[in-house]
Amino acid sequence: MKKLNSLFTSTHIFTAALVTALYSSATFADWSANISAVSDYTFNGLSQTQNDPALQGGVDKAFDNGTYVGTWASNVDFGGDTNLEWDAYIGRYQMLTEAVSIDYGIAYYSYHGGDDSSDGNYPEIYTKFGYASDYGNTELNLWYTWDYFGTGSRHAVAMIAHTFELAPNHNLRASFDVSNSLDSDTWVWRDENTSFYHYRLAYQTSYKGLDFEIAAENTNLDIDTADERIVFGVSKTFSF
Repeated sequence: MKKLNSLFTSTHIFTAALVTALYSSATFADWSANISAVSDYTFNGLSQTQNDPALQGGVDKAFDNGTYVGTWASNVDFGGDTNLEWDAYIGRYQMLTEAVSIDYGIAYYSYHGGDDSSDGNYPEIYTKFGYASDYGNTELNLWYTWDYFGTGSRHAVAMIAHTFELAPNHNLRASFDVSNSLDSDTWVWRDENTSFYHYRLAYQTSYKGLDFEIAAENTNLDIDTADERIVFGVSKTFSF
């Protein structure tokens, strides 16, 4: 699993009782692990690594009833001592019809490296709708938190995306998302803006068990960690 946008962007610890309930809900489960290297770790178009590369990886367990639980980590750089993001999530994926799917759950983002890094920890709930057709796969994805980066601010993200199959094993994914601060007294973006938008166009393919993506993206924020950029990533998934 992943945090936000695509193959190479993160999803973003739950109580032992909740995880135990998940494990007892199904007899059989599948494990998987993933590792990826990216030229820049971007989150809604904002670099989390000061425009530098990142090494990322995660472990997931999926159950027969569509429930999954997992964890994911990446190096980060916000200009201070924080150098690690470590997330956990629990959710459920199910088909509503032959063409429409829903994926919903809760994630917890945690930060490490400095004495005050954990001040930025926060939870987030998400719902993702998918529609498969002869013209590709369409997504409507929604995220919401009531404690954005530990500030007590409510924050919401809405994304629409579509993946086109150019040819077998060659896909093009276009996405557009808007981030909205719902408490301007505690969180605003540059120049007192309460929202910003981000758009991304990515080419995706695989070769000899490796997944590759090259993406062009930009935002309407006028800062060097959120301007136009090309991001490259390579990923490997293991099943066991």
